[in-house]
Amino acid sequence: MVAIADACAAGVIPMEIGLVLSDVADSGILERAKELGISARYIPPGKFRTKLDDDAEKSYVSALQEARIDWVVLAGFMRVLKGDFLLAYRDRVVNIHPSLLPSFSGLEAWSQAIEYGVKVTGCTVHLVDRGVDTGPILAQATVPVMDNDTPASLHGRIQEAERVLYPETIGKLATGSLKIQGRSARIVPR
Repeated sequence: MVAIADACAAGVIPMEIGLVLSDVADSGILERAKELGISARYIPPGKFRTKLDDDAEKSYVSALQEARIDWVVLAGFMRVLKGDFLLAYRDRVVNIHPSLLPSFSGLEAWSQAIEYGVKVTGCTVHLVDRGVDTGPILAQATVPVMDNDTPASLHGRIQEAERVLYPETIGKLATGSLKIQGRSARIVPR
Protein backbone atom coordinates (compact mmCIF):
# COMPACT_ATOMS: atom_id res chain seq x y z
CA MET A 1 0.00 0.00 0.00
CA VAL A 2 2.84 2.39 0.78
CA ALA A 3 4.45 1.72 -2.63
CA ILE A 4 1.11 2.47 -4.28
CA ALA A 5 0.63 5.63 -2.22
CA ASP A 6 4.16 6.77 -3.14
CA ALA A 7 3.45 6.09 -6.83
CA CYS A 8 0.24 8.15 -6.60
CA ALA A 9 2.13 11.03 -4.99
CA ALA A 10 4.84 10.83 -7.69
CA GLY A 11 2.29 10.85 -10.52
CA VAL A 12 3.14 7.31 -11.68
CA ILE A 13 -0.44 6.42 -10.84
CA PRO A 14 -2.76 9.29 -11.77
CA MET A 15 -5.16 8.42 -8.97
CA GLU A 16 -5.42 8.93 -5.25
CA ILE A 17 -6.14 6.44 -2.54
CA GLY A 18 -9.57 7.37 -1.24
CA LEU A 19 -9.98 4.72 1.44
CA VAL A 20 -8.09 1.84 3.03
CA LEU A 21 -10.16 -1.00 4.46
CA SER A 22 -8.93 -3.97 6.44
CA ASP A 23 -10.46 -7.16 7.79
CA VAL A 24 -7.83 -7.19 10.57
CA ALA A 25 -8.42 -4.68 13.36
CA ASP A 26 -4.76 -4.14 14.25
CA SER A 27 -3.28 -4.45 10.76
CA GLY A 28 -0.20 -2.50 9.78
CA ILE A 29 -1.93 -1.22 6.64
CA LEU A 30 -4.38 0.79 8.75
CA GLU A 31 -1.50 2.38 10.67
CA ARG A 32 0.44 3.18 7.46
CA ALA A 33 -2.68 4.74 5.92
CA LYS A 34 -3.25 6.94 8.97
CA GLU A 35 0.41 8.02 8.92
CA LEU A 36 -0.06 9.06 5.28
CA GLY A 37 -3.30 10.93 6.02
CA ILE A 38 -5.47 8.43 4.16
CA SER A 39 -8.92 7.55 5.47
CA ALA A 40 -8.76 4.04 6.92
CA ARG A 41 -11.03 1.71 8.82
CA TYR A 42 -11.55 -1.82 9.99
CA ILE A 43 -14.66 -3.72 8.92
CA PRO A 44 -15.19 -7.13 10.58
CA PRO A 45 -15.13 -9.93 7.99
CA GLY A 46 -17.91 -11.98 9.55
CA LYS A 47 -18.07 -15.61 10.48
CA PHE A 48 -15.95 -17.22 7.74
CA ARG A 49 -12.17 -17.66 7.75
CA THR A 50 -11.55 -17.51 3.99
CA LYS A 51 -14.25 -15.17 2.67
CA LEU A 52 -16.46 -12.28 3.74
CA ASP A 53 -19.92 -13.25 4.91
CA ASP A 54 -22.89 -11.59 3.17
CA ASP A 55 -23.30 -8.82 5.75
CA ALA A 56 -19.59 -8.02 5.76
CA GLU A 57 -19.50 -7.97 1.97
CA LYS A 58 -22.37 -5.47 1.94
CA SER A 59 -20.52 -3.33 4.50
CA TYR A 60 -17.37 -3.30 2.38
CA VAL A 61 -19.25 -2.40 -0.80
CA SER A 62 -21.19 0.31 1.02
CA ALA A 63 -18.03 1.85 2.48
CA LEU A 64 -16.33 1.83 -0.93
CA GLN A 65 -19.33 3.35 -2.67
CA GLU A 66 -19.78 6.03 0.00
CA ALA A 67 -16.12 7.00 -0.53
CA ARG A 68 -16.76 7.08 -4.32
CA ILE A 69 -14.08 4.49 -5.02
CA ASP A 70 -13.63 3.56 -8.69
CA TRP A 71 -11.00 0.80 -8.42
CA VAL A 72 -10.33 -1.68 -5.62
CA VAL A 73 -6.66 -2.57 -5.21
CA LEU A 74 -6.03 -5.47 -2.85
CA ALA A 75 -2.87 -5.72 -0.77
CA GLY A 76 -2.63 -8.60 1.68
CA PHE A 77 -6.38 -9.15 1.70
CA MET A 78 -6.56 -12.90 2.23
CA ARG A 79 -10.25 -13.53 1.58
CA VAL A 80 -12.02 -14.70 -1.55
CA LEU A 81 -14.41 -12.06 -2.89
CA LYS A 82 -17.70 -13.17 -4.41
CA GLY A 83 -21.28 -12.08 -4.98
CA ASP A 84 -22.26 -8.46 -4.61
CA PHE A 85 -18.68 -7.23 -4.22
CA LEU A 86 -17.60 -8.45 -7.65
CA LEU A 87 -20.87 -7.29 -9.20
CA ALA A 88 -20.42 -3.79 -7.78
CA TYR A 89 -16.79 -3.60 -8.97
CA ARG A 90 -16.90 -5.80 -12.08
CA ASP A 91 -13.46 -5.87 -13.73
CA ARG A 92 -12.24 -3.20 -11.29
CA VAL A 93 -10.75 -5.32 -8.49
CA VAL A 94 -6.99 -5.84 -8.85
CA ASN A 95 -4.77 -8.17 -6.82
CA ILE A 96 -1.12 -9.14 -6.68
CA HIS A 97 -0.07 -12.73 -6.03
CA PRO A 98 3.44 -13.95 -5.14
CA SER A 99 3.89 -16.44 -7.99
CA LEU A 100 3.73 -16.66 -11.75
CA LEU A 101 0.10 -17.64 -12.03
CA PRO A 102 -1.41 -20.04 -12.86
CA SER A 103 1.38 -21.82 -10.94
CA PHE A 104 1.20 -21.88 -7.14
CA SER A 105 -2.13 -20.23 -6.45
CA GLY A 106 -3.38 -19.93 -2.89
CA LEU A 107 -1.40 -19.50 0.30
CA GLU A 108 2.39 -19.35 0.71
CA ALA A 109 3.19 -19.55 -2.98
CA TRP A 110 6.90 -18.90 -2.27
CA SER A 111 7.05 -22.07 -0.14
CA GLN A 112 5.23 -24.00 -2.86
CA ALA A 113 7.84 -22.83 -5.39
CA ILE A 114 10.73 -24.03 -3.21
CA GLU A 115 9.03 -27.35 -2.46
CA TYR A 116 8.35 -27.96 -6.16
CA GLY A 117 11.93 -27.12 -7.11
CA VAL A 118 11.32 -24.43 -9.74
CA LYS A 119 14.26 -22.24 -10.74
CA VAL A 120 12.13 -19.16 -11.46
CA THR A 121 9.03 -17.79 -9.75
CA GLY A 122 7.79 -14.24 -9.39
CA CYS A 123 4.62 -12.22 -8.97
CA THR A 124 1.44 -11.66 -10.94
CA VAL A 125 -0.97 -8.72 -11.05
CA HIS A 126 -4.42 -9.96 -12.00
CA LEU A 127 -8.07 -9.02 -11.97
CA VAL A 128 -10.10 -10.73 -9.28
CA ASP A 129 -12.86 -13.11 -10.25
CA ARG A 130 -14.85 -15.67 -8.22
CA GLY A 131 -11.98 -18.16 -8.13
CA VAL A 132 -8.79 -18.23 -6.09
CA ASP A 133 -6.11 -16.39 -8.09
CA THR A 134 -7.82 -17.26 -11.39
CA GLY A 135 -8.67 -13.84 -12.84
CA PRO A 136 -7.20 -12.41 -16.04
CA ILE A 137 -3.46 -11.79 -15.82
CA LEU A 138 -2.42 -8.15 -16.28
CA ALA A 139 1.35 -8.31 -15.68
CA GLN A 140 4.07 -10.57 -14.32
CA ALA A 141 7.65 -10.20 -13.08
CA THR A 142 10.14 -13.02 -12.60
CA VAL A 143 12.29 -13.71 -9.57
CA PRO A 144 15.02 -16.39 -9.60
CA VAL A 145 14.92 -19.13 -6.98
CA MET A 146 18.41 -19.53 -5.50
CA ASP A 147 19.79 -22.86 -4.33
CA ASN A 148 20.17 -21.50 -0.78
CA ASP A 149 16.76 -19.80 -0.62
CA THR A 150 14.57 -20.20 2.40
CA PRO A 151 10.87 -19.42 2.22
CA ALA A 152 11.60 -16.10 3.97
CA SER A 153 14.44 -15.04 1.65
CA LEU A 154 12.49 -15.91 -1.50
CA HIS A 155 9.36 -14.18 -0.18
CA GLY A 156 11.40 -11.05 0.52
CA ARG A 157 12.71 -10.88 -3.06
CA ILE A 158 9.23 -11.48 -4.45
CA GLN A 159 7.92 -8.61 -2.32
CA GLU A 160 10.62 -6.33 -3.77
CA ALA A 161 9.41 -7.20 -7.28
CA GLU A 162 5.79 -6.64 -6.21
CA ARG A 163 6.60 -3.11 -4.98
CA VAL A 164 7.71 -2.25 -8.52
CA LEU A 165 5.25 -4.25 -10.65
CA TYR A 166 2.04 -3.40 -8.78
CA PRO A 167 2.27 0.41 -8.97
CA GLU A 168 3.47 0.25 -12.61
CA THR A 169 0.53 -1.94 -13.59
CA ILE A 170 -2.03 0.15 -11.72
CA GLY A 171 -0.60 3.25 -13.40
CA LYS A 172 -1.06 1.64 -16.82
CA LEU A 173 -4.65 0.71 -15.96
CA ALA A 174 -5.34 4.25 -14.76
CA THR A 175 -3.98 5.87 -17.93
CA GLY A 176 -5.70 3.40 -20.24
CA SER A 177 -2.41 2.14 -21.67
CA LEU A 178 -3.19 -1.39 -20.45
CA LYS A 179 -6.27 -2.95 -22.00
CA ILE A 180 -7.86 -6.15 -20.76
CA GLN A 181 -8.74 -8.65 -23.45
CA GLY A 182 -10.26 -11.91 -22.27
CA ARG A 183 -7.87 -13.74 -19.98
CA SER A 184 -4.95 -11.33 -20.37
CA ALA A 185 -3.96 -7.74 -21.02
CA ARG A 186 -2.00 -5.89 -23.66
CA ILE A 187 -0.13 -2.60 -23.73
CA VAL A 188 -1.78 0.02 -25.94
CA PRO A 189 0.70 2.23 -27.85
CA ARG A 190 0.46 5.90 -26.99
